[in-house]
Amino acid sequence: MRHNTKILAPMTTVNLLQKLSVLLAFAVCAAAPGSLGAQESSPAPDAKPNTKSEVSAPADSSLKIPVERNGEHRFWDPTNDWLFAGVAASRTLDYFSTLNMRRRGDHEILLTNDVVDNHPAFAVIEAAGTATSIGVSYLFHRYNHHKLERWTSIVHIGLTTGGAVRNYCLKTVHTAPASSP
Repeated sequence: MRHNTKILAPMTTVNLLQKLSVLLAFAVCAAAPGSLGAQESSPAPDAKPNTKSEVSAPADSSLKIPVERNGEHRFWDPTNDWLFAGVAASRTLDYFSTLNMRRRGDHEILLTNDVVDNHPAFAVIEAAGTATSIGVSYLFHRYNHHKLERWTSIVHIGLTTGGAVRNYCLKTVHTAPASSP
């Protein structure tokens, strides 16, 4: 009995990037469904403004303390610094785990083997992934979606680290030695 095997054509880089961007967008939206709306809520029409959240001005008006409302913060705050460092670290782990997997004889799934075997090009792709994650976080920050801004990095770290762990867990491919006559 003969089995039909379907040979899959290698995925082009454009198709890969489209699929990854859709996956990332879906993962971010699924992770934080309550934060897709605007971050600010308008007060009730008959409500009085809250004066307790205002900071009393010191004698010298040049020493004003910034008040953060509704999760607003500077983009390069310590939390984002750590999250972006985590993204860079997980992409580095993915880089080395993929090279280790290729050295053990296994094939890359998302990219072609030629791209992975070209180490400088593969390093640029990993760095571009980190830069893209920071860029997407900035867009969310710019349009006041601060929860999505944080979740972008959190989901990226989780997916990339999970892929790297998977690469290290794969068994080494053993090839049959060439028989000599």
